[in-house]
Amino acid sequence: MTVNTSLVPSLKNARRVVVKIGSALLVDPERAAPREAWLASVADDIAALRAAGTEVVLVSSGAIALARHALGLTRKAKLRLEEKQAAAAVGQIRLAQAWTSVLSERGLTAAQLLLTPEDTEDRQRYLNARATLDTLLGLGCVPVINENDTVATAEIRFGDNDRLGARVAQMIDADQLILLSDIDGLYTADPRTNPDAQHIPVVETLTAEIDEMGGAPPPGYSSGGMRTKLVAAHIATESGCAMAIALGKRPHPLAALRDGARCTWFLPCTDSRSSKKRWIAGGLTPMGDVVIDEGALRALTQGGSLLPAGVVTVSGEFSRGDLVRVVNKDGTEVGRGLSAYPIDEARRLLGHRSDEFEEILGWEGHDELIHRDNLVLL
Repeated sequence: MTVNTSLVPSLKNARRVVVKIGSALLVDPERAAPREAWLASVADDIAALRAAGTEVVLVSSGAIALARHALGLTRKAKLRLEEKQAAAAVGQIRLAQAWTSVLSERGLTAAQLLLTPEDTEDRQRYLNARATLDTLLGLGCVPVINENDTVATAEIRFGDNDRLGARVAQMIDADQLILLSDIDGLYTADPRTNPDAQHIPVVETLTAEIDEMGGAPPPGYSSGGMRTKLVAAHIATESGCAMAIALGKRPHPLAALRDGARCTWFLPCTDSRSSKKRWIAGGLTPMGDVVIDEGALRALTQGGSLLPAGVVTVSGEFSRGDLVRVVNKDGTEVGRGLSAYPIDEARRLLGHRSDEFEEILGWEGHDELIHRDNLVLL
């Protein structure tokens, strides 16, 4: 495959980077303890990036794995939710201590943040978290972020740190997201089972063909896999952030990437969406679907708002201000937006003109179900 080298991002030129590290890289399963030598090499890499003027945020797994031995949970292949939450409560302390120790030895200050999907889906909490991270980076800290597994329920979880890393990268306007993995990038097929699989060094545009390379969805609340990395790529690149899947097992993985080690780079989109629209596009948990007719779709593509007159049906459980999917009659998602009405009122307004709203609702409502300022076409 021919690669236009001028398109390939470089860690040498990064201004602000989010690095995602999984449990399998950080934790020695036999000892349920950090891999000290590997962790030290990563800290060296972070110190080098900081010395070169690059701000670094870590999204680090490992809390539950670090607590298994201490809680006598090593023999169980799969933990119940309450066991995961208990292990997270113990392991978060150990994970924070590990990063604090190794970074402080290099003159760097670690800071811990625990996030849930709700912290990234609720606009005010999202902005608050962004302000905190910006302040920490301005003070020279290295934020270490993980999902808040001690309070997250099975129904409301990221379930993996790939997507969390992408949302954090979007939140802080990072220019690069690095997913350190057990593989050196995306292949046309699984290289472990297909000897003809070819490595893909650069993905300029995410297409349905690329998405299919992620394989089947992982069962249940999986901890990741290539599929979740491609979901992360959509979130990151649509936010104007380049993303790399790079081999993390080697010592000094970030230095290797900086020096040109093989990986897969996903190039950022270059559209001019506002930060609010990037947040909408990256939403993980739409609360419902809005099915529209062809006339409404034409109006949206011409820059219009979505009016109830063009909506065929709505479904889900959404309130005013919640994120919903906009779907055509064939079931294809064409956009996402923030609903101006809860679902019960939206149903009453379907097919009606705005001059009828006051009689239907008993009060004068918004003309639009989704205003164009709160709408993103995909």
